[in-house]
Amino acid sequence: MTGADSQPSLRTRLRSLRPDAFGADPAGERMERIRRSPNFADGVFQNPSGARTRPSGSMIEFAKGYFRKEERTRRSPLGTVPVHATTLADLSAPPATGLRLTWMGHSSVLAEIDGSRVLFDPVWGERCSPFAFAGPKRLHPVPLSLAALGPVDVIVISHDHYDHLDLPTIRSLVGTDTVFAVPLGVGAHLERWGVPLARIHELDWNETVQVAGVSLTATPARHFCGRGLRNQQHTLWASWVAAGPEHRVYHSGDTGYFSGFQDIGAEHGPFDATMIQVGAYAEFWPDIHMTPAEGMRAHLDLQGGRPHGALMPIHWGTFNLAPHPWSEPGEWMKDAGEEAGQPVAFPRPGEPFEPAGELPSEAWWRAVSAPIAHPWRRPVAADAASVQREEVDLAGER
Repeated sequence: MTGADSQPSLRTRLRSLRPDAFGADPAGERMERIRRSPNFADGVFQNPSGARTRPSGSMIEFAKGYFRKEERTRRSPLGTVPVHATTLADLSAPPATGLRLTWMGHSSVLAEIDGSRVLFDPVWGERCSPFAFAGPKRLHPVPLSLAALGPVDVIVISHDHYDHLDLPTIRSLVGTDTVFAVPLGVGAHLERWGVPLARIHELDWNETVQVAGVSLTATPARHFCGRGLRNQQHTLWASWVAAGPEHRVYHSGDTGYFSGFQDIGAEHGPFDATMIQVGAYAEFWPDIHMTPAEGMRAHLDLQGGRPHGALMPIHWGTFNLAPHPWSEPGEWMKDAGEEAGQPVAFPRPGEPFEPAGELPSEAWWRAVSAPIAHPWRRPVAADAASVQREEVDLAGER
């Protein structure tokens, strides 16, 4: 064998340059299972209904609005985002009703269900990016460290985008006994990062696994996947149903609105609480993220068409990922809840609450946010104070 023969191939050398955060592509038996999936066709995973996964419209117009100084200012808080100060103490006792949710920011939620602890989409990293020096940075710190959070029975991942599957967070969990429930194909990333295969449950849509007394079912969502420079659409995305002996919750992951919410609700609902993505929406990608109005519609679909349980908006307030003002999803979801007669929980990051009890309802973001317009509101027989508040909102938008 010559020296030239012993040199690694170009493909091997290029792979060695690939950042760890890109993860790994499915291969071998994992890829064979993907090819057998009823949701995989023409070499890629398919959405339950058609969805444009690339931005539509003029990217020049998008860039002009996104980088305009006044718009950039509105996408960040005016001061310090209030983080709940006593999360650790509040979590020290079990929930009185058997179900407690703690929003850690963005889509990260600790759900304590009938004695089991389920952690959805944990992102404790400073940036949702493959690089530590660039990419969207946190608007607020995590409420408490992963170590302080204590043992978790199962980590549930909705899909492999950086703001839902975070390499620093996963690596900090490798040395624990925590089990992972992930959509089909996502296990390749976890294995690359050191999670033993025996601790990974990979599910296709409508498959279920039992972990620590909780039934976890991967349900359809309308989104897409990808971490590297080349998106092969070989990892699935999902929403999740978590059901204990007495309580059940739904986590939407990332999704556009689609009629399948009704089917999920009919099969698995009604839910004591839903965690619904309502942030990072834009007219440039209307099929893959929901607005607050669409999120409310999805919740009602999941609950059989009527207000029921508690809705907690997620995927907002932590990272700047879209053109809209950072606090707009919370403000608009407050309107949507009032109009639908649906109880909505607005916890500060790190603030635990029990859906069967009193829901946190204060609009805490207003203290550190520019006024948010409510373009659909038209005062009819309002008092002078109400009209004045409306004028302030609209003036702040101009």
